[in-house]
Amino acid sequence: MPVTAVLAGRIYTPQRCIEQGCVLIKDSHIRAVGSRGEIAVPADARVYDLGDDILAPGFIDIHVHGAGGHDVMEGTREALARIGQTLLKHGTTAYLATTVTAPKDTTLRVLESLSAAILSAREEITGKEALPLGIHLEGPFISLLRRGVHPAAHIQPASPEVLQEMLDAARGEVRILTLAPEIAGAEASIRLARERGVIVALGHSDATYEETLHAIECGASHAVHLFNAMRPFHHRDTGIVGAVLMHKRLTAELIADGVHVDAAALCLALAAKGVEQLVLVTDGTSATGMPDGRYYLGTIPVTVQVGVCRTAEGKLAGSVLTLDRAVRNMLALARVDLTQALTMATLNPARLLGLSAHRGVLAADAAADLVWLDSQLHVRGTFTRGYPNF
Repeated sequence: MPVTAVLAGRIYTPQRCIEQGCVLIKDSHIRAVGSRGEIAVPADARVYDLGDDILAPGFIDIHVHGAGGHDVMEGTREALARIGQTLLKHGTTAYLATTVTAPKDTTLRVLESLSAAILSAREEITGKEALPLGIHLEGPFISLLRRGVHPAAHIQPASPEVLQEMLDAARGEVRILTLAPEIAGAEASIRLARERGVIVALGHSDATYEETLHAIECGASHAVHLFNAMRPFHHRDTGIVGAVLMHKRLTAELIADGVHVDAAALCLALAAKGVEQLVLVTDGTSATGMPDGRYYLGTIPVTVQVGVCRTAEGKLAGSVLTLDRAVRNMLALARVDLTQALTMATLNPARLLGLSAHRGVLAADAAADLVWLDSQLHVRGTFTRGYPNF
């Protein structure tokens, strides 16, 4: 593969902006990043000049249930391909395939087939879809009271034995486990997950402030969709939300679609935790990238009207948000700057997953996964594994 040079009016690494910048790519990795005056472009390089537009690391979404009419729980290579192709159109170049609570035998079967599909996706030579980095196991160890749309019949106490079965079925592909810290068996399950190298995320929880702090002491380090499916904050009972906002070691997800979290709550999270501790996610469903209509989240029927996913009972059921829109929303609703918004969609999720040396950044030796944005921050194309998609 010859050297590729990508020129852009502004390059975000994402933590700094390089005016009139250049990225050199060779063999699916970045070889150099800098201003055009600093980078020597080989005479035989393939050059892509993006004019005055923006180049940034590809987005990383750690909470995706589906897209393009397909759901992660299908567990097939075909489903992942369609999901990945849809995500890529919106600038997401890597993601975690996220499960939903289901019967134990169903979950084990899906984890086996899903892990095989993920390994197959990684073997693709040309990057025509977003890369699945692993699995986010959401449920079944969650609160009945704060279950959201997860089926009540299949929610269960946390069990290290069952968790071990699930981790084995997934063949080492589980990266994040969402768990309610107040339920029976939580402490032992947190400790087992950490021993197996799995990030423990707190969510779908009615935990008190004290129960949440104890889970953090046991090894929990992340919180899923902050404010949503959590015990509400009260000034005399701050609960899990208070603990997440107060604890600086804990990162937290935000669904910045203007529906799940109000603009004032986005600003509160930023004020309490700072940009470095927040991760933009979509909680996207099979309806992402599709017209309004009827879809499924796992086996749960959902209806999308005016871009909002709900069950027949009116409960929010994931979203059709994409990370490019989340970035734009953070500028409009939370008044962050572009460097900050991009950091929350690229470097922060990579750092959480322990991948920031090679993903979520534009730097020498990092993966050549980039997103091309116009001046209005709409996606014009991507580079995945060094291959252009536009």
